[in-house]
Amino acid sequence: MTLAPDPVLLEVSPEGVAVITLNRADKRNAFDELMIANLATHFETLKGAEHVRVVFIRGAGETFCAGADIDWMRRGGERTESDNEKDALGLARMLRHLHELPQLTVALAHGAAMGGGAGLLAACDVAVAVKGTKIRFSEVRLGLIPATIAPFVVEAVGPRHAKALFASGEGFDAEYAEKIGLVQYIVDSEAALRPMMEHLSDLALAAAPGAVADAKALVRFVTGHKIDDSLSKETAKRIAARRASVEGQEGLAAFLEKRKPEWNK
Repeated sequence: MTLAPDPVLLEVSPEGVAVITLNRADKRNAFDELMIANLATHFETLKGAEHVRVVFIRGAGETFCAGADIDWMRRGGERTESDNEKDALGLARMLRHLHELPQLTVALAHGAAMGGGAGLLAACDVAVAVKGTKIRFSEVRLGLIPATIAPFVVEAVGPRHAKALFASGEGFDAEYAEKIGLVQYIVDSEAALRPMMEHLSDLALAAAPGAVADAKALVRFVTGHKIDDSLSKETAKRIAARRASVEGQEGLAAFLEKRKPEWNK
């Protein structure tokens, strides 16, 4: 009996670089229950892994992620509304676990990122796409809506772009994704993803891990808040706490002494 390969692979280097690989190349790395559960488990593990500084997500084969697996969708059509709600909640929670990771998170897209695959791009801090990568929120073409990925996409591109792309189901490429903020970097080929990984790893390793986590939390906090005295007091409180922290003290000392801080040695 031949065992099916793990749908998700996780590798962590001694330096703290984690690489998650979507490993269903024969299914174009489409989501099903097992892949979603595996991703959620890995994200939960990484959340508590203090030695991990950056998390990359990539896809095996010719496609980053084709969205929902056809067989998974077929099974969904045979289930009750209540069962479908539980199923969808698993995807929503998996994406939230990714979104809330304390490390720098980076999606590396090639080939295509459809539906939930595009949701992975939005849920990460940084998205890199190979030139020509195809992206689409195609749910309306199936009589559905991109509900579980919507919070992350709206945060990434804003409500105006999200509404247009969700309602039309129009496909677009990496260049347009960069224009609207879904992607930050475009590279010419899959081979060029490697030097981009090295560049982003260098940036992550040069940054204090606690400060990275707090910077991400800061963005989540200030988003949508009115700029008033209450917000000013909160931001002042946060920078004061950072200045008094072990990392803050070490970072300042390293700068004044013209040496690398402890987290970057």
